[in-house]
Amino acid sequence: MNTKYFLYARKSTEDEERQVMSIEAQLAELAEFAKRENIEIAETFVESKSAKKPGREVFNEMMRKVQESKTPVGLLAWHPDRLARNSVDGGLIIYSIDTAKIASLRFPTFWFEPTPQGLFMLQVAFGQSKYYSDNLSENVKRGIRQKLRRGEWPGLAPFGYVNNPKTRTIEPDPTKARVIKKTFEEYAQGRHTLLSLGERLSFWGVVSGTGKPLCKATLQRMLTNKVYLGLIIHNGETYEGGFPAIVSRATFEKVQGVLKNRAKPRHSKKRHNFPFTGLLTCGECGAAITAQYAHGHGGTYKYYRCTKRLGSCSQSYLREDLLTEQLKTEISKVALCEDWKEKMLAQVEVWEKENIQSSQSFAQNLGKEIKETETKLDRLVNAFLDGSIEKETYLAKKDELITTKTDLQRRKSDFGRKGNNWIEPFEPPPAFQTSSRRASPAV
Repeated sequence: MNTKYFLYARKSTEDEERQVMSIEAQLAELAEFAKRENIEIAETFVESKSAKKPGREVFNEMMRKVQESKTPVGLLAWHPDRLARNSVDGGLIIYSIDTAKIASLRFPTFWFEPTPQGLFMLQVAFGQSKYYSDNLSENVKRGIRQKLRRGEWPGLAPFGYVNNPKTRTIEPDPTKARVIKKTFEEYAQGRHTLLSLGERLSFWGVVSGTGKPLCKATLQRMLTNKVYLGLIIHNGETYEGGFPAIVSRATFEKVQGVLKNRAKPRHSKKRHNFPFTGLLTCGECGAAITAQYAHGHGGTYKYYRCTKRLGSCSQSYLREDLLTEQLKTEISKVALCEDWKEKMLAQVEVWEKENIQSSQSFAQNLGKEIKETETKLDRLVNAFLDGSIEKETYLAKKDELITTKTDLQRRKSDFGRKGNNWIEPFEPPPAFQTSSRRASPAV
């Protein structure tokens, strides 16, 4: 009686088997091999899944039928690594051969016979497949670790960034980065719930794959993602990113505070726009000046008046535009005399020199703090490698130190780029220096 065979073809969708023959090609080659070798195929099993771990549904279904068959069956595959790349599935096949559930294994690319020598060679083939899989996995992990040390993002860019093939990392997307920044800034003000924030993003064109507003869980992940601080979190460990941050540390922390407190939208108390209240007092009685709106036929107007809290006063209401003209007239009468100008500019030069010294000291202190933080990081790594601290403590402390170092480096970079140029615009323009209208020193 001829043995009936189960044909099994498999190709993983993972990168590790990119070069493996396609399922269609395997089926064609195996059909031709079966015809040439007079092999009777009872059933065909096709699967697109990695064999690195147990749990393949189609493979398990085939092995269940092997165990339930009243007569021994054979298996036909392109190579032993199509059947198993892990010790559990490989052991199940060998055990089925030992218990005579599997009568034969046939491969176009591998010789096998059910003898001690044949079983040994099959075990070697399964072992080689597992070694290849494990070694490839370790190579991939090692490559990812190296990318992380260089500050390179190890995968597809998160929303707000775009992958740059030249630098092999990510960089802010000109449009989406602005959306992320605006999202953080608006939520930090406490005026949004996650629901209203999702609607806001939907208005900006940021929606889910189904075209609906982003759900709360997605927004929560977005608002807590430290990648927008220029950091990489991989397997619970923090690394410095070699790409620009989109959100400032202050804004990010404000957002975390709002999330932590589950803040409801805060509607700030409406404030009236009366710019001169608190600056003026009544010229007659000395009481404070207040303001109010008045509605007339021509529209709404702002009026200022004396509060009359210090006694009787004859002063009436004054419209804001008229008050503004009075103030302009009074201010235009005042200018610096020549002697004052020279003294003030001389004092500004003194302040500028002092500020330069202060700036140099500030930059040096930042550099010193960065070096101290790097030293602490080195000590932390050594302590972890020596087994002096637990992994949880190491990861938490490393996250804290990396965050501190990144913040210090950004502050130093901003300081070097902006500098302390506050004195430059203080230099009076020619029109100011040569004003023909002068005030006496007694003014």
